[in-house]
Amino acid sequence: MATTDTILIDKLLHAVIRQGASDLHITVGQPPVIRHDGHMVKLKTKVLEPSDTMSLMKSITPDRCQQELQAVGGSDFGFAFGELARFRVSIFKQRGNIAMVLRQIPAKLLTMEQLGLPAACVRLITRPRGLFLVTGPTGSGKSTSLASMINYLNENYDHHIITIEDPIEFYHPNKKSTINQREIGVDVPSFSEALRRALRQDPDVILVGELRDLPTIEAAISAAETGHVVFGTLHTTGAQGTVNRIIDVFPTNQQDQIRTQLSTSIIGVLSQALIPKIGGGRCAAYELLVCNSAIGNLIRENKTFRITSAIQTGAKQGMCLLDDSLFALWKNQLCAKADLLARAQMPDELAARIANAERGLFEDDDDVKDKGKNKEKDGH
Repeated sequence: MATTDTILIDKLLHAVIRQGASDLHITVGQPPVIRHDGHMVKLKTKVLEPSDTMSLMKSITPDRCQQELQAVGGSDFGFAFGELARFRVSIFKQRGNIAMVLRQIPAKLLTMEQLGLPAACVRLITRPRGLFLVTGPTGSGKSTSLASMINYLNENYDHHIITIEDPIEFYHPNKKSTINQREIGVDVPSFSEALRRALRQDPDVILVGELRDLPTIEAAISAAETGHVVFGTLHTTGAQGTVNRIIDVFPTNQQDQIRTQLSTSIIGVLSQALIPKIGGGRCAAYELLVCNSAIGNLIRENKTFRITSAIQTGAKQGMCLLDDSLFALWKNQLCAKADLLARAQMPDELAARIANAERGLFEDDDDVKDKGKNKEKDGH
């Protein structure tokens, strides 16, 4: 390992940590680029040659991942940068050259309160069994939210918690709970295999890093039905889209059965988005679905199009819509209107609502409820 490469990667990672960047992008033909508050910023260093990206990759990548890169054109792993931070690394080939993206994983776990997670989450994750889904696009903070929930359980309950991750991101020390963290490709070959095995390992809580295929989703639903709390993530936006996405993974002849299983096994769906904050930093907006009997019926009867209006009327149970959360960020002058509309589920409606508010016509709660009822009649 040539020392110059190691110094270079060290310097780059120090820059990422010092500047509070979320990601470091390394690709041939331009200098290293960091993502800061959602924006891509080129570092003032040399343009990278193919030999640079190759040596940077080799300086941090385990042998098994280098072999996987050669075999299938890409690999993922996590590594600790001393005591300063951990990084989740994706290495891949593009145009025949090596490229890398390194995502910084904060060394310090934030609490659910510090992240601004809806208060009802505590009640949901401490239920004795069921499926709790955290969803949102890549880079929306799903891993961070899940880590704070696992940490809450770890500090307050004597559980056995198994996490199945690709790669392991946050390290959880054993506190009140016992935590076993299994990494795909290192400890176990696949999510579905790890889930099947987990049921024999006396777990109370199972975290599945990604519900990425049918066998994994099937195994997660079974585990949730048999008396375990299962956390999972999906790259979907909004509660309604998440439920539809899970059902759509299954063959048509199984979908009715899956609807019935989901209607009783889902505890809740937390959907989130990260938005640049005015003056720097980022804010999170959340949508929370709490699965009550009414929503269970909508899922079972294939009326998921009504979920959004059911969330609107379920505020007393702690439910909230993503667009309402975005509107609150605008009202509190935390984020720019354009950034909020870019993340909205129904951008036209949110834009109209903001325009009304700018004219001083805040909708009161009754208007919102009436609108939800009307929408239900229209079947949208």
